[in-house]
Amino acid sequence: MTLSFRLGARRSVRGGARGHFDLPADDLVTHGVVVGMTGSGKTGLVTVLVEEALRKKIPVLLLDVKGDLANLKLAFPSFDASAIAPWVEAARGDEDGVADSHVVAEVAQRRAKELTAWGISEDDLRDYCASTHVRVITPGSDAGEPLHLLSALERRSSRWDHDIDNARATLEAAVSMVLRLMGRESDPAQSKAHALLTTIAERRLREKVPADLASILPDVFEPPFSEIGALPVDTYVSAKVRAEIASDLNTLIASSSLARWRQGQDLDVGKWMQRVDGRTPATIVSVAHLQDSERALALGVVLEEALAWTRALPGTSKLRGLIVFDEVYGFLPPHPYNPPTKRPLVALMKQARAFGVGCILATQNPMDLDYRALSNAGTWMIGKLQTEPDRRRVIEGLGEKRGSNIDKLVQKIGPRFFVTRSAGSNELSLLQPRWAMSLLRGPMTPRELRRTRKAHVRLEHGSP
Repeated sequence: MTLSFRLGARRSVRGGARGHFDLPADDLVTHGVVVGMTGSGKTGLVTVLVEEALRKKIPVLLLDVKGDLANLKLAFPSFDASAIAPWVEAARGDEDGVADSHVVAEVAQRRAKELTAWGISEDDLRDYCASTHVRVITPGSDAGEPLHLLSALERRSSRWDHDIDNARATLEAAVSMVLRLMGRESDPAQSKAHALLTTIAERRLREKVPADLASILPDVFEPPFSEIGALPVDTYVSAKVRAEIASDLNTLIASSSLARWRQGQDLDVGKWMQRVDGRTPATIVSVAHLQDSERALALGVVLEEALAWTRALPGTSKLRGLIVFDEVYGFLPPHPYNPPTKRPLVALMKQARAFGVGCILATQNPMDLDYRALSNAGTWMIGKLQTEPDRRRVIEGLGEKRGSNIDKLVQKIGPRFFVTRSAGSNELSLLQPRWAMSLLRGPMTPRELRRTRKAHVRLEHGSP
């Protein structure tokens, strides 16, 4: 039997209903793109897509730039107003900032009405909540679960025993982040400091000795090998330059800012994608709290780890996992821009399909994306796009001609409708996404994320 995601209602492009919109799950092995201007309902559609994947026991890794996807933590097992009360926004002008009971009741009634209309009952909500495990990881913060972003360098992985190529790839990403934090050139193909630190760290990791930053510092002064590549160490990078690198590294080690990147669990996408007590996992890596430059650093390291995990999987044509990135603007720009996220994203779009891993990229600004990467996507869901450059970029990614039906449709459709073309069919359809089971209340602050963690702990221990 074909596994499908029931995303909502299918509408004819000429008007009228055409029944349910069921997207074959395996269509997403060839990746998907969701685009739409602000207010188009793009984040709601992405949320519904993730919910459907979890209902079909497909694990999901989500990269959350704005803080919206953390709303997946707000899926409650009933229509009861009391469950959603702490999360309902107060009415404008409400002095205490707490939603009054009648406001909560209205939101609860609307939620129950809409979900029931889309065929989702309280039993469905209970089943969904009981069968899913949603967590929020926050690099550089303890608002969610903290993450040791440099674990590929500082905590030895078993990959060094059986998968050296991917162990080396994740190590290089961690070293690149260290060099960026030091304010140095971080491109592995350009940086002598990168080659030096990577060679030192790899040698130590292979020999099963500590490779944390403090441990490798003495080796920078006096490398325990005579050559890097085909050149003597002193010819490739002089003692004077090594002393400068060591000084910069020591300054970084001494800085208080480094500590927040080195706390928490290991960066291990493979573990994140495993079931938790029989429940299907959704791991949200939220970087909404970080500065723009820090977001690229953190997500670049996470994506390199995701790529290494993907490449280690056996091949399949069936969907076994999803990687969802919302909002990808600025992280997959056209040539010549090359942020840390671009290389692994392009590689995933080209290679992940062979391993049953689908990528879903969502954005408001398709004009600012590398269309060569987007052209690898088989499924497109296009909300309203007002600007001609954005429509042109989408047409390029689809391989369509300007003036096509898609070009015309995306100028006219209203909110919460998407022109859709899936990998399994060239036919255009209109998708009206269903109501999300999760309460979509907008971006969640660090304080609110801490509240969700406390609520989860109470539920795990059976407390009210």
